[in-house]
Amino acid sequence: MKVIDSREQSTFTRARENYLKDAKTLLSSCFSQEEFGSWWKDIETDFETAFLRYGQADQWELVLSRLPEFTDVIFNCGDTVSVSSRLGADNVKITKLNSHLRSLMPWRKGPFNFHGVAIDAEWQSNLKWDRISGAIGDLDNAAILDVGCGNGYYAWRMLDAGAKLVVGLDPSILCLSQFRAMKFYQQDAPITVLPVGTESLKYSLNMFDVVFSMGVLYHRRDPLEHLTQLMRAVGNGGRIVLETLVIDSDGLELFIPKDRYAQMRNVWSVPSPKQIMEWLSQAGFVNIACIDKTATSLEEQRSTSWMTSYSLENFLDPENHDLTIEGYPAPVRACFIADAP
Repeated sequence: MKVIDSREQSTFTRARENYLKDAKTLLSSCFSQEEFGSWWKDIETDFETAFLRYGQADQWELVLSRLPEFTDVIFNCGDTVSVSSRLGADNVKITKLNSHLRSLMPWRKGPFNFHGVAIDAEWQSNLKWDRISGAIGDLDNAAILDVGCGNGYYAWRMLDAGAKLVVGLDPSILCLSQFRAMKFYQQDAPITVLPVGTESLKYSLNMFDVVFSMGVLYHRRDPLEHLTQLMRAVGNGGRIVLETLVIDSDGLELFIPKDRYAQMRNVWSVPSPKQIMEWLSQAGFVNIACIDKTATSLEEQRSTSWMTSYSLENFLDPENHDLTIEGYPAPVRACFIADAP
């Protein structure tokens, strides 16, 4: 691992400051200072601190600083979020790009393609998007907040669906670095990711048309508070899209794992769909509907050359894939939509 000297660290700090400045400029083009001023002050305060929690942050910044440039770049967003050059690219650049992107492993969400470098991520996230995109409503010209956005795969899909702005929140600096790698080739795209968590949603922003929370609820000790946070962010008449683990039950039920669930340490509770709909109602949402419920398959989540550690297959009972390795029901995920009155 390369030793980062103080001059490089100073350069990296400026790069991060410029990224934050660009993000603020983007939000300022859609919202007034009055709408997001207090929220943004906290984000500015927490921004550089976020990088100090990750010992590899400067190594990832070095990778971003060495991404090869391409001219006449075009963006495509089908199942795979991709960038390419109309002029093509030589093998030397592609080899370097492949090496740099592998330095940002593991890639959890995807797939992506960078100028011919195909990233087969752990999650085939396009499968989930295909299941829900037809039922979440129109995203055309919407200002969207994507809470727990990871590396931004879904945020790019939202932008492709017509959103005028997508703001992602995720505290992982590795995920931010993966997003910035794609953003490097689409610098003018109205999309940004900020390395902050849901605790930043303590203000009544009331400024986003649609708020997504996918794969977050079961990581919250207080799920009702998380739904209240989402309500604070969405404007009157807006809506949320909530995707989470559920137990396959028709009743008001809540399953609390004793320790790990499918080898995840921080799954605090797994509710039934009816329980989630009750929580959404308690948080003040209306017109609540479950639009999808699907068991996670080994096709959708698996180890790849871009995520080489254990994945779903290792977390299930080898004799019975209907159970986790702990003996609990295997993961089922559901998606809900609801309106803010």
